[in-house]
Amino acid sequence: LPVSQYDRGGRAMRNGKAPQTVQIMMALVRSFGAVLLPCAFLLAQEQPTHEQPTFRTGVNIVIAPTTVTDRDGNFVAGLHPSDFRLTDNGKLQKIEVTTEYTPISLVIAVQANVGAEPALNTVRKIGPMLQPLVVGEQGEVAILSYDHQVQVLQDFTSDADKLEAALQKLKPGSTSAVMNDAVIQASRMLSNRPPQRRRILLLIAEARDIGSAAKTRQALTDLQFDNVLVYSVNMNRLKNTVLAKSPPPRPDPFPPGARPGIPGTPNLPSYSAHTYGHAGNSANFIPMFVEIFKATKAIFVDNPVEVFTKWTGGKEHAFASQRDLERAINEIGTELHSQYVISYAPNNRDEGGFHTIEVLVDRPGVKARTRPGYWVAAQPN
Repeated sequence: LPVSQYDRGGRAMRNGKAPQTVQIMMALVRSFGAVLLPCAFLLAQEQPTHEQPTFRTGVNIVIAPTTVTDRDGNFVAGLHPSDFRLTDNGKLQKIEVTTEYTPISLVIAVQANVGAEPALNTVRKIGPMLQPLVVGEQGEVAILSYDHQVQVLQDFTSDADKLEAALQKLKPGSTSAVMNDAVIQASRMLSNRPPQRRRILLLIAEARDIGSAAKTRQALTDLQFDNVLVYSVNMNRLKNTVLAKSPPPRPDPFPPGARPGIPGTPNLPSYSAHTYGHAGNSANFIPMFVEIFKATKAIFVDNPVEVFTKWTGGKEHAFASQRDLERAINEIGTELHSQYVISYAPNNRDEGGFHTIEVLVDRPGVKARTRPGYWVAAQPN
């Protein structure tokens, strides 16, 4: 029957007259249906998908943070803008070099899944180091954590007490580790900061992604267009695997005494547990062996962290102890405050594809490290 033939309770009416409330609702549907349905269709068509990210084609200003070191690996200070030359796809560019201090906006993204639990106690203690060593004057920090979801523990602030409180909120969660999703969230947060600030992402995580909805390509695209520089302090995956608590065992689907036993042996509940490895009689050795093979393979295959740091001109560090973590943060802070920030408007922005960046320094015995390049989508004909 037509809708008008039902009352509020869904019962068919004998007199064919709908209650007043239903008549009003049907009038609204008839009046606005022609508008609402096309709008709903357009909205459904415009929803972005993770499989095919949208690439922006315009590149107006390219930022190339550059670290200059001598033969011994020491940072070289005191260089002048005239000491630098930059080529984009082999073409010399007109550049601007910032040598004075630039305020920093920093996002710290911490893996906080169940596998990272052994390292979280160490990470919670880094609060006092952030302000003087990484951020400096006029800087600000935001803190994220991620397992199967990304959580903002603290938005941008320069308040050391708030940062300390946020780090204390780090708790182990699920088995997932959505690194790509966390990188995209951090990049979007940094994109909203004032343009004169340097945008830095510090990943404190294992070098892998587990369960992200987004692809690595999406994360790289956001990092590129938002001019974010990525550093990492990698957790020791093998140590985490060995020390992490085993998840609670799944309940035995067979009731006590239902499993077949050895003839002549009493089929007691404790017999099933000892024989089939349930109820606390299992050892967590298999994941350790699996991780050893993965680590061997990872020597030849880039991991997501390595891709993010190399792509943006950052650097990977690692830690297995409190001293290692403090040393890594100290080195990152020293490098950030020793860098030269080079910016330019490409004179060949109409060239589609990957643009290779090379920075040359007119000073003997020094080496410059910057981002390897950036991607420009081909312009439509």
